[in-house]
Amino acid sequence: MSEDLTPEELLSSIAPKPPEAGWMDTPVDIKKGTYCYAAKPASVEYLGLPHARQWNPAEEDWNLPENWKEIITQGFRERLDRFRSVKVFMDICVRCGACADKCHFFIGTGDPKNMPVLRAELLRSVYRNDFTAAGKIIGSISKNFKKMVGARELTVDVLKEWWYYLFQCTECRRCSVFCPYGIDTAEITIMGRELLNLIGLNIDWIATPVANCYRTGNHLGIQPHAYMDMIDFFTDEIEEITGIKVEPSFMKKGADILFITPSGDVFADPGTFTCMGYMMLFHYLKEQYGLDITWSTYASEGGNFGFFTSHETMKRLNSKMYAEAKRLGVKWILGGECGHMWRIVHQYMDTMNGPPDFLEVPVSPVTGTVFENAKATKMVHIAEFIADLIKHDKLELDPSRNDHLTVTFHDSCNTARGMGLFEEPRYVIKNVCNNYYEMPANTIREQTFCCGSGSGLNAGENMDLRMQGGLPRANAVKYVHEKHGVNMLGCVCAIDRAALTTLMEYWVPDVEVTGMTELVANAMILPGEQKRTMNLRSEELPGMEEEDAEEEDV
Repeated sequence: MSEDLTPEELLSSIAPKPPEAGWMDTPVDIKKGTYCYAAKPASVEYLGLPHARQWNPAEEDWNLPENWKEIITQGFRERLDRFRSVKVFMDICVRCGACADKCHFFIGTGDPKNMPVLRAELLRSVYRNDFTAAGKIIGSISKNFKKMVGARELTVDVLKEWWYYLFQCTECRRCSVFCPYGIDTAEITIMGRELLNLIGLNIDWIATPVANCYRTGNHLGIQPHAYMDMIDFFTDEIEEITGIKVEPSFMKKGADILFITPSGDVFADPGTFTCMGYMMLFHYLKEQYGLDITWSTYASEGGNFGFFTSHETMKRLNSKMYAEAKRLGVKWILGGECGHMWRIVHQYMDTMNGPPDFLEVPVSPVTGTVFENAKATKMVHIAEFIADLIKHDKLELDPSRNDHLTVTFHDSCNTARGMGLFEEPRYVIKNVCNNYYEMPANTIREQTFCCGSGSGLNAGENMDLRMQGGLPRANAVKYVHEKHGVNMLGCVCAIDRAALTTLMEYWVPDVEVTGMTELVANAMILPGEQKRTMNLRSEELPGMEEEDAEEEDV
């Protein structure tokens, strides 16, 4: 936190009251703790993006290219021509305000420019000025008349306002659920960020992971040997806990399935425990049913930060997964617990890189289930896959191993609103945990609140913003914690696991965060395993303390 604010102090700083001046007359105030560092020039150059340079959001001069306004205007025009949806979104908003209090950043900051309607208006006002007849005609009469049609000129201050507030949007799309006209403000944010990228205005938490992904296949820039070393380390951990030596395969040609998951699962707690869960599940399926699932050190990243950069970058990162699947000759792809990977696959894949006709329509070799929803993408979500296994009684489970946990579930924005994955994770968790409670209905499923750190905003330097934006989710968790004793927050997204852990430590410190597959692995009985006394976090399983004491007495 920039000022080391306590939760109480941060709450008291939220004052949603109208500003003294109108929004057009309220200058942008870029505050410490609410923005991410500028992208490193080396990363921007590596991506082939224009105007790589040193610049600092906190300084007056951003070292903009001389013709920056011309670049933005031309880019705006091209996208209006290319994406009819954007032009429709620009034209049809009546500024009813139905979305205003639905944004977690507006709730958490009280800043009117974080209302989705006003965040979009930052761009829409320039659109009206430069691309509508009314704006051009009235503007030609007098600049003072522009406000009559909600128009304004694009200036350096307006550009800075764009950058500041477009990177205070996690593109979660909660506002779109409540818009009576179906406007998707996230698409406006995506386009606005593309425009900013045209003049080199990105953040490092996005640009450098994308550059790493181009270079080594994953966001963290991990080399293949280091990736395999980490997986090998997990095999030792699993053997210590279960007595079983699992043997994951890498880049095996002719395997049944290619598995792809975010690199955060491999290198960042608590995602590492979810990764160990994948490994145990695949070992179980291999031993019991002969199912051959392989990993890749090339397609070693399911996440896609290109989503926060441009449509072209998103397409390029998505393509490597399918290129690897084709090279290995697998039947279809199984995807791990990730948010934006799944939104991209579900909503954009077909028009960007598909259809991948070299793959088969996914069919579970274990249950025979045909995953009809994956006919186009040839890619199945791990929650769907496990839910199907449990439904057909193909996993031996002992839910009592999770009895020390009282669990609730956070719907990740991209898997929930982006692909409609609501029931499968819940079905899985309820079958491996005996104690489960839902958060309030208006905070889950379609109406789920964001973790507050998605869309590339999971940095350390913008911690004030993250804690404010995550407040609505934390408040819902606090409710079930106090009412039902919930002490574990489950999710199916790597960004969520990282972001929610910090959020819980700040707002609800008695609640921990877990991935779904970690809970499954804790409950799963592996063939030939030793007596399980610890979970994947090397914590004592329920009742083991008493058994140890009894054995000592004997």
